[in-house]
Amino acid sequence: MNLSFKKTVMAITTLATVFSLGIANAEDKGTTNGEWHHYTGDIKGSRYTALDQINADNFEDLEMVWSFSTKNLGTRGEYKLEVTPLMVDGVLYATAGTRRTAIALDAVTGELMWLHSMREGLRAGMAPRQLSGRGLSYWSDGNGDDRVYYVSTGYRLIALNAHTGVPIESFGPSGNGILDLKVGVVQGNEVQIDLVTGEIGLHATPTVVGDMIIVGSAMKEGMTIDNYNNTKGLVRAFDIRTGELIWQFDPIPRPGQFGNDTWLDNSWERNGNTGVWTQITVDEKNELVFLSVESPSSDFYGGHRPGNNLFGESIVAVDLKDGSYKWHFQIVHHPIWDHDLSSAPLVMDVTIDGEEREILALPTKQAFMYVFDRITGEPIWDIPEVPVPQGNVPGEWYSPTQPRPSDKLLYGNPELDFPDDLIDFTPEMREQAIKNLERWVWKDGTLYNPPILGDVNGMLGAINLGNAGGGTNWPGGAFDPETGIVYTSATTGSIGGISLAPPPEGYSNVRYILGRKGEPFRMRNAAGTGQNPDAPKEVNYPVYDGPRVEIPSLNVEGLNILKPPYGVLAAIDMNKGEVKWRVAHGETPDNVRNHPKLRDMDIPRTGQRSSVGTVVTKTLVIVGDPRVTNPGDRERGAMLRAYDKETGENVGEVWMPAGQSGSPMSYMVDGRQYIIVSVSGGAYPGEFRAYALPED
Repeated sequence: MNLSFKKTVMAITTLATVFSLGIANAEDKGTTNGEWHHYTGDIKGSRYTALDQINADNFEDLEMVWSFSTKNLGTRGEYKLEVTPLMVDGVLYATAGTRRTAIALDAVTGELMWLHSMREGLRAGMAPRQLSGRGLSYWSDGNGDDRVYYVSTGYRLIALNAHTGVPIESFGPSGNGILDLKVGVVQGNEVQIDLVTGEIGLHATPTVVGDMIIVGSAMKEGMTIDNYNNTKGLVRAFDIRTGELIWQFDPIPRPGQFGNDTWLDNSWERNGNTGVWTQITVDEKNELVFLSVESPSSDFYGGHRPGNNLFGESIVAVDLKDGSYKWHFQIVHHPIWDHDLSSAPLVMDVTIDGEEREILALPTKQAFMYVFDRITGEPIWDIPEVPVPQGNVPGEWYSPTQPRPSDKLLYGNPELDFPDDLIDFTPEMREQAIKNLERWVWKDGTLYNPPILGDVNGMLGAINLGNAGGGTNWPGGAFDPETGIVYTSATTGSIGGISLAPPPEGYSNVRYILGRKGEPFRMRNAAGTGQNPDAPKEVNYPVYDGPRVEIPSLNVEGLNILKPPYGVLAAIDMNKGEVKWRVAHGETPDNVRNHPKLRDMDIPRTGQRSSVGTVVTKTLVIVGDPRVTNPGDRERGAMLRAYDKETGENVGEVWMPAGQSGSPMSYMVDGRQYIIVSVSGGAYPGEFRAYALPED
């Protein structure tokens, strides 16, 4: 294996002004004093700020005070900007653009203060997770050593001086501010991956706690992978000053480690993935780190890994000091549905039956809230094992049961209630929906309906609601620490059929991948794949150029086969363990409003499919529409909305030119509160937009 490679690093540092960051304590400050120090506001995942200058009475008076376009931070525009900036002492920090450039902006004016960009060549061009990621991390020793950290596209941890953007010379083994995160990453039986082409990356931001920085890992989308013996996921903690390794946790347990026996036939050795690609949260008081673990390879076929496969699709608590295992709960046994845990665990203190409880709440793609005692891992409310349908895909191993929380903690729609959940705008549409389902397997329910071998001339697939694209995805939830209420969005209109087929000859060693007999092979890549400026111009997988094969659609006359709502915003009371309210979120899509058979109907707001993040203030829940619409009474665009925290009433809205693509946050500088949100999509390149009330 050739581990040598050429590194070309470009650091462009422009000091637009001389500024001084305020002295910060080494302990987590979160969102105190109107600042925003972590991707989720604080290391507990709250996305909460106590600011209340902007409220229900004046939300619609908001005006855009500045915007910053990211389209020139790379060789092309980025149309999936998912970043939430940080704000410390009047300076915003973010990543942006197809090179994942780190930037500092004046929080009042949006003026660029410095930027840092890396040219990593093929290493970045072949990375499994491209585009700008979701942001960066901040640390201060309280005595003037103030830093920001980000993970490059090519999976390097970069340490920069927060004042100047210049790399920290004391960080990393070469003293250049760079730590190569691929070193120590393995596949198979502890074989080091190639430092250029080896598959691993990260979209999420590292978690800074005390003098430690914790970094997760992500691989490609696991639907059409070419090798089940893929890179093994890992979580590591490093010394924040030097980059020295402090501890490592392996989500695929090695021999002698707890959970290894759940990988039957020694299958731990020949399988990969199980990364932690979403945000990592921390309970400093009890010295616990909480990890949301994804699926093992591959997403929809597990015949190469018999057994329950810990810690795949599990919430895991490890010791903050040394990374040792504390407890876990496996949300899905032997994952074959792509229900990988995608949300940051929420570290909360609530009152249940008159008793103060330290809990962990986890939003999921199933749109169930899983709730645990965060010290012991015991469920706060029972999560019984229930029988689930068994499949018949050759070579597959099936778990006879799966854990299922109480329906009181269900805030979305993971199962098909036939026929009541089907489109019912007209009797004819309902009749067509019923007919459309005749070629799909669904009769035993849809939450854990096992994949089938689909055939264009037979049954097309096994219906699932949610799984890959439903419920709550990477934006996760938010909560009010004063009331113990969680606020989260969920996609409720996501339906699809899981169909498997043998891979094209010579492409993959996975026995079955996502596909359908008689249908051309189609590669499923993570969003943004190939958009890094150094991405190879030619692909290395089979490309079909023959005639198109028509597959009967689940849609009904161009509309979703499911009836609305298609997307919701929900409030879940963690003191009572029940949904407090649930409302449709997002303007009714144009194809519904303008459908020729529906124009004379009074259709309530349907909401929109897509997972979007929230910010919670003293009085409001703020979240934007994920998609643009043109209802006729305003310019085509999307709305940034404010909801009453108590009732869910939409109490204000502000126009945006594109849908929300990154979770919003709020900060205050010189007595003025701002809301900043990332927008992008369609033909609109990524942009940060900052809103505030008009100045007197």
